[in-house]
Amino acid sequence: MFESLTDLVSSSPWTYAAILCVAAIDAFFPIVPAETMVIAGGVLAANGNLKLSLLIPAAAIGAILGDHISYTLGRVFGDRITGRLFRGKSRKHLERAERLLELRGGYLIVISRFIPGGRTATTFASGVLKMRLLRFTSWDILAGVIWALYASLIGFFGGKAFEDNPTRGILAALGIAFGVAGAIEVTRWWRKRSATRRAMAKRPHEDAGVPTGPDTPEVDTTSTPGA
Repeated sequence: MFESLTDLVSSSPWTYAAILCVAAIDAFFPIVPAETMVIAGGVLAANGNLKLSLLIPAAAIGAILGDHISYTLGRVFGDRITGRLFRGKSRKHLERAERLLELRGGYLIVISRFIPGGRTATTFASGVLKMRLLRFTSWDILAGVIWALYASLIGFFGGKAFEDNPTRGILAALGIAFGVAGAIEVTRWWRKRSATRRAMAKRPHEDAGVPTGPDTPEVDTTSTPGA
């Protein structure tokens, strides 16, 4: 399978255009394995079959273009196509992205680039929420460049480590990529769990009518009985 992938990526003079197109389509149709293809391109760049200086811009431009297509779909069509494009688990991703965009803003666009299923939901939600185009574009350019560097360089260094066996290089690079995605997911789960615990810890005080925070009345400790 991976040998066929390397042959596909390296055998055509249209490799860079193909990577650009795949990265664009993956942004709003995430079945296409853009990250795997960019990593494979990085492995081949380590062996001299491709140029890293062309691979990174192709991946970044494709990712940014695709994100803007997703953003436009959300801004123009919004709720009219939400039910068709986002169902089940993907619908939960979309609802969560909308909440987090309202709370935390554009940096979520960068983080979601590394979350499976996250970038499509986030870019679409940015359009639904009518985020200003200039603001969206600024954050998305940053996200696209970071992602292109990350995927290309992981493949490049994996290819350098296994110059005699590109397939092992791809496997090693994919292992690192999955590890990074897993670490992000674990961090998100831990933060959500901690927030839930804090909310539950406050609830008994609120239910009992015990005031908390700055409005809690101070106790006068200077008076003594019989004074």
